[in-house]
Amino acid sequence: MNNSEENQQTKPKPEEQENREASTASNIERMGQTTVPELDPANIHCMTIVGQIEGHTQLPPQNKTTKYEHMIPQLVAAEQNQKIEGLLLVLNTVGGDVEAGLAMAEMVASMSKPTVTLVLGGGHSIGVPIAVAADHSFIAETATMTIHPIRLNGLILGVPQTFEYLDKMQERVITFVTQHSQVSEEKMKELMFEKGNLTRDIGTNVVGTDAVAHGLIDETGGIGPALAKLNALIREQKGVIH
Repeated sequence: MNNSEENQQTKPKPEEQENREASTASNIERMGQTTVPELDPANIHCMTIVGQIEGHTQLPPQNKTTKYEHMIPQLVAAEQNQKIEGLLLVLNTVGGDVEAGLAMAEMVASMSKPTVTLVLGGGHSIGVPIAVAADHSFIAETATMTIHPIRLNGLILGVPQTFEYLDKMQERVITFVTQHSQVSEEKMKELMFEKGNLTRDIGTNVVGTDAVAHGLIDETGGIGPALAKLNALIREQKGVIH
């Protein structure tokens, strides 16, 4: 076989070349780089909760949001898929709709498969119940969690029933957090109603190590420790402990 025949065999076909160029252009447009790491079939499913948690009202298009109607079917699928053995939930959220956040938190807490949450950047407001909903929770040392009272948007009636509704909603959040973490109800309320910590609000901004000290989060760490813990929980559930 001469060199010209070898070059013809090794030279990619026009269709293959076009597909490669299209894939490279797509990677540059979406990821900002020519190549992205390829994942082998994995037994861990990763989900992200970023930006603002969108509830029953659609937010403006310029807002980065996490839609609960997208998250809930994914959680159901992860629970049913036999190939998925564990769930890693990564949070960097400013909070958002209370009922939507609680719905996602309840879904995570009720999963039969091992779950781990990792707070990166921030897990504020209604992001706190989601962060504590997993079997084990991590927070980066530089990440923060803002704990503050419930707010209402839109028309508010100045009647006792409005404040009773707020109080009941607040108790739902406090009860969930205290049941799924090591923080006490008294400490949670103290952080929530703290004065002077936030410049223009009531509440507390808790940094990573303080979140662990208060019992909100299990430990500080990043992606490595989070995946290691999740794999350990998976092995434990299978009855194989290394």
